[in-house]
Amino acid sequence: MELKQYMDIEFSEPHIIRKLQEKRLRDHLVYCGKHSPYYQRILKDSCIDFERITLEQLCELPITDKSDLEKYNNDFCAVSPLKIVDVVLSSGTTGCPTRIMYTDYDLNRLAYNEKKSFAGCGITAEDIVLLTCTIDRCFVAGLAYFLGVRSLGATAIRNGLNTLENQKDIILRMNPTVIVGVPTFLKKLGLYLQNNKIDPVKTAVSKLVCIGEPLRNHNLEQLKIGQDLEEIWQAKAFSTYASTETVTTFCECTAQEGGHLHSDLAVVEIIDENGKVLPPGHVGEVIVTPLAVEGMPLLRFKTGDISFLIADQCSCGRYSSRLGAILGRKKQMMKVRGTTVYPQSIYSALEEINGIDDYYIIVSSETDLSDNINIYVSVKENSCDSKIIQNKLQAKLRVKPTVVITSKEKIAQQVYTPESRKPVRFIDRR
Repeated sequence: MELKQYMDIEFSEPHIIRKLQEKRLRDHLVYCGKHSPYYQRILKDSCIDFERITLEQLCELPITDKSDLEKYNNDFCAVSPLKIVDVVLSSGTTGCPTRIMYTDYDLNRLAYNEKKSFAGCGITAEDIVLLTCTIDRCFVAGLAYFLGVRSLGATAIRNGLNTLENQKDIILRMNPTVIVGVPTFLKKLGLYLQNNKIDPVKTAVSKLVCIGEPLRNHNLEQLKIGQDLEEIWQAKAFSTYASTETVTTFCECTAQEGGHLHSDLAVVEIIDENGKVLPPGHVGEVIVTPLAVEGMPLLRFKTGDISFLIADQCSCGRYSSRLGAILGRKKQMMKVRGTTVYPQSIYSALEEINGIDDYYIIVSSETDLSDNINIYVSVKENSCDSKIIQNKLQAKLRVKPTVVITSKEKIAQQVYTPESRKPVRFIDRR
């Protein structure tokens, strides 16, 4: 079986995109009903004709939760164990890592998915791409980006999670034109080059593909980390969002107006707390149905991420839907005396305060209906005190968290741990 590729389908008229999506959705549902033990049970009483289903009818089908995937993991596998060629684990941001199994077909699909994403932000076969994300430890990102670079015909430098000194040497010796990595790390790398009398602007790097952390707020305005990156490197910083379970990536195009959905590879919905599908522009939980998956097909998977869809045609010319900024994780939502706040909102507010070096949050229960937020920050010498930070946060967030100033070293011990693939800035003690 070979996956047909539609590199430019997003430039087609909406009715053409819809026709392809519905064809892929129907094939996906028929496949789930025939080959997935889990969905055979779940869908057996459905009155919907899977060979005629429309996008509007998708909401009538059951949602798949991460707890379902954990509890019935083996039953989600739709192929013989002999066809599994790779096993990955989710990052476990809000719980236990989940096992996802890929076939050779799925890896080819993964390569195509990333190829479309890279091409969308202007990366070509002439580029040299430095990958600063790991390809080991059952982590999918490094593997996915390598496969995408290879599929695009560009050159990949699989340097992974290495030291700043090593990354510096690679940049000087191999002249990468693109770097893929976590924004906070890419900022550290740029500053490290400057401290070693190397101007990042004079390197060959012209694009930064940022993973794991958002670059934009709810208005798609660049957060301070994104501004810092583009100032330090004088390179365009592109935001991406991805999910291990759904094998789906949303990457900004050259217009940087939201992460484009690959219409031939997924259907995305946004739902409210009651499971009702919301129209474009309304904030809710991201639900993804990945299409054309062989090993572990999923239906209406709840990602736990909070965002919104943008349906208008992008200025780049694509008609495909775009995903807005990730505003938070559903499980990380905090309530402070009736006001809802997400960690990402606090991060964004902190990034805008001059003098803050690094930070993390600890949340605990104050009462059954209200949380207590403590923010630990390190600051540049004599730049600001806790009261100033607290007042600025209150003005921005409409809540008044406790602010504790501590050393940069203590912050680093908490945030950057060898056990985690991502910076740990949110600690939930509720």
